[in-house]
Amino acid sequence: MNAVDIHAILPHRYPFLLVDAFVSQEGDRFECLKNVSHNEPFFQGHFPAEPVMPGVLIIEALAQAAAVGLAVREKLAAGQIGYLAGIEEAKFKRKVVPGDQLRLTGKILLFRRRLCKVEAVALVGEEVATQAQLSFVFAN
Repeated sequence: MNAVDIHAILPHRYPFLLVDAFVSQEGDRFECLKNVSHNEPFFQGHFPAEPVMPGVLIIEALAQAAAVGLAVREKLAAGQIGYLAGIEEAKFKRKVVPGDQLRLTGKILLFRRRLCKVEAVALVGEEVATQAQLSFVFAN
């Protein structure tokens, strides 16, 4: 899967597209990548003297990766959009800074009709940066 395939799945575009690459989807597990660079627009204000990726954007990157993993596993039709409906047990364990590569991983816990739950983890190398349980509702 390449960038064109990701664009076909996700409605997001620059500067809000936070998935750079699809790595794998095996059974209920998926992995995508986000390369964090100094050029990210949010670093201009968060924080100029010590750039840190906002936690809410890490959660958004995990949600986008989950949408890609679900679309691949479920062979979802183009135009079927997952809306983030809930965030539970979110934990932020490490700063994400320019130069880091986020491994956006997850396990699909539930997918029934339009409801989905995903256990999502953002890693830098093997170190957990953020983890959360995300819920989605899918619509056409």
